[in-house]
Amino acid sequence: MRVIETALPGALVIEPQVLGDARGFFYESYHEAKYRAAGIDCRFVQSNVSRSARGVLRGLHYQWPNPQGKLVSVLEGEVYDVAVDIRRGSPTFGRWVGAMLTAENHRHFWIPEGFAHGFCVLSEFATFTYQCTALYDARADAGIRWNDADIGIDWPVASPVLSDKDGKTPFLRDVPAERLPVFAA
Repeated sequence: MRVIETALPGALVIEPQVLGDARGFFYESYHEAKYRAAGIDCRFVQSNVSRSARGVLRGLHYQWPNPQGKLVSVLEGEVYDVAVDIRRGSPTFGRWVGAMLTAENHRHFWIPEGFAHGFCVLSEFATFTYQCTALYDARADAGIRWNDADIGIDWPVASPVLSDKDGKTPFLRDVPAERLPVFAA
């Protein structure tokens, strides 16, 4: 397993060791001790799978209070995945990082608690998996506008397909302070 640090401390790209031959391939999609050694010391309590068509953009989502850390990967297709630091007081507040996740590269992306998360589908379809550190909490469900100019995400789709909810989320500057996580040094 190879761990790639990003420009946002705590947000990590993980490349598992893939063993393959003419029959196919095998890799560990999660190994508690190896992930803990890489700095991801968490307990997953919920696993989700979504399937989306080309051009769909989901996000930018987060929960507060009751934040979720997410370990995400792609089982089918290709997505551009994004994490945004939205922790009040963080030295990287409002900054983002992106990673290409594909069924072929087998990469995982760790999005820590306190970060907003989103992705857009670049292939005909994509099947996406999330391992979450907290259960979904409808009362804590929140989002940031996908095209917030202050964040400036360089999405690889010009006119994404959005849910009604994602098309109406606020810009980061308009989110009340009490609805944002707090940076803990």
